[in-house]
Amino acid sequence: MQPIVYDVAVSLDGFICGNNEDVSRFPHEGPIVDAYRKRLDSYAVCLMGRRTYEFGYRFGLPAGANPYPGMLSYVLSSNLELPDDAEVSPIRKDAEAVLLRLKREAAGPIYLCGGGTLAASLLELKLIDRLRLKRAPILLGQGVRLFGANDRAIDLRQLDMVAYPDGTVFHEFEILNG
Repeated sequence: MQPIVYDVAVSLDGFICGNNEDVSRFPHEGPIVDAYRKRLDSYAVCLMGRRTYEFGYRFGLPAGANPYPGMLSYVLSSNLELPDDAEVSPIRKDAEAVLLRLKREAAGPIYLCGGGTLAASLLELKLIDRLRLKRAPILLGQGVRLFGANDRAIDLRQLDMVAYPDGTVFHEFEILNG
């Protein structure tokens, strides 16, 4: 059974992006980003919500293109329009059953790249196994929360922590009571 790993940048006050999906204050280079890029090679499958997928359109990603070509990529959305030759697969219904099948059949770990609402839904279904946070030394005050509107207490066990000279911190946790 492969783990679903939520691997995401987050501000100290718990936001994965600011207003209007602004990610400009997060590091885009440096050792924490290099480590993230290396981790991407370990994932076999990518999961994302519609808003996260469409965020790529701002940077020239064509509709249907796979933003992570080394992985099978899935977009959980009931209303995302994709071309017939799309390189990503939509998950439109029965998400829990599909994700459980992916956990059983994937060739490697499953990368949950966003967003907060999707992460909250998967947390509620107890499908997220690990949390990898690239914590930036910033306070955003508002935006998209790490786990959306989740209000449930969750127990974690720290697996790894690396502090970088620029103030960024990588934390990896196992989710104990997902």
